[in-house]
Amino acid sequence: MASVPAANSNAGFFAREGTIAGPAYNRWWVVPAALAIHLCIGMAYGFSVFWLPMTKLVATADPAMCTNLSFMAALTTTSCNWTVPQVTHIFETFIAMLGISAALWGGWLEHAGPRKAGFIAALCWGGGLVLGGIGVSMHQLWLVYLGCGVLGGVGQGLGYITPVSTLIKWFPDRRGMATGFAIMGYGGGAMVGAPLAVALMKHFSATSPQGVATTLMVMGVIYLLVMSAGAFGFRVAPVGWKPVGWTPKAADSSAMITKRHVHLNRAWKTPQFWLVWGVLFLNVTAGIAVISMASPMLQDVFGGKLAGLTEAAADLTPAQKAAVVAAAAGLVGLISLFNSLGRLFWASLSDKIGRKNTYYAFFILGIVLYCLLPTWGHMGVAGLFVITVCVILSMYGGGFSTVPAYLADLFGTQMVGAIHGRLLTAWSAAGIFGPFVIAAIREGQLAAGVAKNLVYDRTLYIMAALLFVGLICNLLVKPVKESAFMTDEELARERSLQHDTGGSAGAETAARGNFGVAGVIFWLAVGVPFLIGLYIALAKAAALF
Repeated sequence: MASVPAANSNAGFFAREGTIAGPAYNRWWVVPAALAIHLCIGMAYGFSVFWLPMTKLVATADPAMCTNLSFMAALTTTSCNWTVPQVTHIFETFIAMLGISAALWGGWLEHAGPRKAGFIAALCWGGGLVLGGIGVSMHQLWLVYLGCGVLGGVGQGLGYITPVSTLIKWFPDRRGMATGFAIMGYGGGAMVGAPLAVALMKHFSATSPQGVATTLMVMGVIYLLVMSAGAFGFRVAPVGWKPVGWTPKAADSSAMITKRHVHLNRAWKTPQFWLVWGVLFLNVTAGIAVISMASPMLQDVFGGKLAGLTEAAADLTPAQKAAVVAAAAGLVGLISLFNSLGRLFWASLSDKIGRKNTYYAFFILGIVLYCLLPTWGHMGVAGLFVITVCVILSMYGGGFSTVPAYLADLFGTQMVGAIHGRLLTAWSAAGIFGPFVIAAIREGQLAAGVAKNLVYDRTLYIMAALLFVGLICNLLVKPVKESAFMTDEELARERSLQHDTGGSAGAETAARGNFGVAGVIFWLAVGVPFLIGLYIALAKAAALF
């Protein structure tokens, strides 16, 4: 992708003005560049494949000496194995850092441009995995946290918002679909990365404990190269650029879609920003409840029925237990699939029905489906249970992909990347709050003597209540007040920081090139790995049927 010509060859390679598209560029080339980055950082959802192997690295560990090892001691021990809870905090760390880094450097990204930001994201995510691999090889958990968690989390944040900001400006006619493509890649990253990680760990297990350290380092290098290729393939649209034949709607045709722009410094102080923040936070919190509980919930609720028995609580043979575990793994595969494809489906639908109506669908349909899950469990209808979970997870993914277009409608496109970065703190908050609340409710139910197959009911009803609060937040979203928009002078000053000039002569001729052989190559480069991951997810899901 780095060979695509830029309009201004005199600018520095990483300078934003050097990435303004020339006449030969085609806007559909930027989509695989975005996917290249999101498919890599989307491995965040597949990191669970490392948890168990990371607890078996020290073959000579003495269980008697390592029992009740404190978290602080676990950070530096070389003689005791880590526990699953100790290593799973890595996920929480890089999700927290995703939101923090996106919020801190979103404004810088708008001025620096997608090539520089995307390359730095590649260095952080790829380099963070390499550093984490070194930490595993030394058995220093603090170094794994620093590499995969902190440095990798910065790469996650920059890598997440860079393609979204760029695509929204290339597709003013299809904002939802454009962001849906990129964020679909994030949802599908685990479908590609998790099987690759498992295969690499198996390959390297003969030369390193569980093969974890080498796998992290190899994947870090792969992701660095792939993300760099995506970053180098980015081009930005000149100011005033429009697709051929597209005419923006009249200003009064939709009060929820503005043609003007709000500065980051004002946007995050508006009630609209915080209402949309609440919408995303509540949608993500509810979705995380299902993601974190889906596999154990399916096994606890249906048990032996998944192995063909008539009673859920029946005693199982080893073969039947294996069948139950395989069915649960199949559900995880389906979840990955619907989480990914739902991002494209719902975001594209939002172009037709509007963002606010799309979120109404998420919340109203979500409330009904969350309340139905316990009913399907009591009735023992596993098929309807699985279908319901898949629809819920499609809306979880759709919430992520629709929100950037929602922000662009409300606040304009000039600083949408920076505003989106601030909003992603809702994801970080939900990533910490959701699992904590869910685990606390579950443990409280078990301590109270509630049967395993009923322990999830109250949690699901609470999630439905949270979705109702999200519905109210969405209802209250109104158009931004006139006083919040940038004046012409403020907009010109902001564009000067991006080295954009209004009314650019190149806007009429830029990006009019054919899709061509280059486009086919770019799409195959990201499409083939995605389809392989899709095939593997479907193969796992087959165990359910």
